[in-house]
Amino acid sequence: MKFEYFRDGYISRTDVNLNHMIPDIRISDFDYNLPDERIAKYPLEQRDMSKLLEYSHGEVSEHKFKEIPELIPADSIMVFNDTKVVPARLHFQRETGAHIEIFCLEPVLPAEYNLIFAETASCRWKCIVGNVKRWKSDVLRLYNPENAPAVSALDLKASLVERDGEVSVVEFTWKSGLPFSRVLEICGTVPIPPYLNRESEAIDTDRYQTLYARYRGSVAAPTAGLHFTQTELDAIKAKGVDMETVCLHVGAGTFLPVKSELIAGHRMHREPFTVKKAFLEDIAGSGRKVVAVGTTSVRTLESLYYIGVSCIENGSPADVGQWDPYTREYGYTTEEALQAIVSYLDAEGLDELNAGTRIIIVPGFRFRIVDMLVTNFHQPQSTLLLLISAFVNGDWKKIYDFALSHGFRFLSYGDSSILSRR
Repeated sequence: MKFEYFRDGYISRTDVNLNHMIPDIRISDFDYNLPDERIAKYPLEQRDMSKLLEYSHGEVSEHKFKEIPELIPADSIMVFNDTKVVPARLHFQRETGAHIEIFCLEPVLPAEYNLIFAETASCRWKCIVGNVKRWKSDVLRLYNPENAPAVSALDLKASLVERDGEVSVVEFTWKSGLPFSRVLEICGTVPIPPYLNRESEAIDTDRYQTLYARYRGSVAAPTAGLHFTQTELDAIKAKGVDMETVCLHVGAGTFLPVKSELIAGHRMHREPFTVKKAFLEDIAGSGRKVVAVGTTSVRTLESLYYIGVSCIENGSPADVGQWDPYTREYGYTTEEALQAIVSYLDAEGLDELNAGTRIIIVPGFRFRIVDMLVTNFHQPQSTLLLLISAFVNGDWKKIYDFALSHGFRFLSYGDSSILSRR
């Protein structure tokens, strides 16, 4: 593969379609052998006892996660995703006895998270439905084999409104006047990743959640943040590092495998995010290194450039499409793009940006904001592994070979890494 280098990234001139720069990447080139015993099925007893791999200037070394404050540059900006995982898995039963699992993805009616969680009688969600072909038009009742009084009092029911490929729109109704956020707490389970091959347990309620989680909406945890305790957060702050937050609600698309031979055939789901105006003002032209905690923070931050371009060219923000970074040349500086968002928010009297992104980050992507990344170890042939490859300029095999040969634990409850962009 031959690459042409330019400032802040690289583009493959041999592996792109003529439909300008959409990468023609085979997902099979991003495979590695991950034995089942290397997948961490449960978290460690203490969050910060995990291993930490450092990748810097092309070299790999091993640390303990407790040492991460020493590896963060002073006077940098560290960005966390403060989304909160909701117990979004619900188990229902048809009158025939067939079990139907419903996985809430994204609010439909009302369409905003804060409003739908406040509803007290009914609401509609986009959902992934297990055994959906066995669900015709009947109304489902929540599966409650132990006849728990709190569950029975709600009388939670589900009706299928429409189906669109993998996603269905489901209407939920319930009694008692409790807000839907409380209904999920009573009736739902934590949606731990399917590759753990086990049911949710009590430990997941606490440990599949970051310490700083604040805004409800994710169906998967931003797992890079699971390692942080207050000790590390305090030490990083004491070092003079600015600690900022964004909020991207992680969708179930993070669990969906890439089924197409070429990554161009994979469809990314929309994920909503929020960024405060004060933060945008801080990073616009600051010149400081930006350390993103988790791939969700990376996707949020790198989407901002294209939001800014929309503000410059169209006068207002627009959702970022999956291939927007690859299908044209962009001549604006990062500072110009970020300042355009700030100017738009000022003109509209808004103190935060609310938008959505389907961005996919693959080799050939030009990073404009993020300099360092804290992240776990990802599945073979996944979009997240492609992101890592793009970030380290194709050096992902060196990193993963080191992790596999040095006893690192993999995936959501596994160990961590801190990577410097090449």
